[in-house]
This record gives sequence, structure tokens and C-alpha cells, in this order.
Amino acid sequence: MRDHLAGAGPDAATPGALARSGRKALDRVLARAGDRSVALDLLAADALVTLALLAQAQASPERLGEFAASVLRDVSPAA
Repeated sequence: MRDHLAGAGPDAATPGALARSGRKALDRVLARAGDRSVALDLLAADALVTLALLAQAQASPERLGEFAASVLRDVSPAA
């Protein structure tokens, strides 16, 4: 996960930065063959999105639903 957060800068632990890093990890998964070589990136994407939701819940629980919906839109592959 450290590799995925490397370019996030000093705000790496904010909900938005974690979600963006999760999206980048998911993009790496989608850009490569669907074999075991993508497993670590897929796990990192899952962990980063989970951490983004946790960070949002801790920072502003009343906006968690809105934030979760925005993350879902952002990480969903284009149709």
C-alpha cells in the first residue's frame, strides 16, 4: 500500500486522498491481465477504499453516506 500512497503527499491519510489512491490501484488492476499478477493491487485498492471510508467516518460521520456514494461512483468502471 505504501507504493500506492507514495504520490499522495502530506494529505495521504485524508478520506479523499485514500479514495483517490484506491482508484489508482483499481486502475492498475483493470489495465492488466486478469490473472494472479493483479492480486496485490486489487487487495491494495480494497484496503485503501476501506481506509477512506473509515477516515471519513471518523472525521465527519454525518457525511459518510454521501462520501460512500461518491467513492462508489468514482471506483466503478465506466460502462
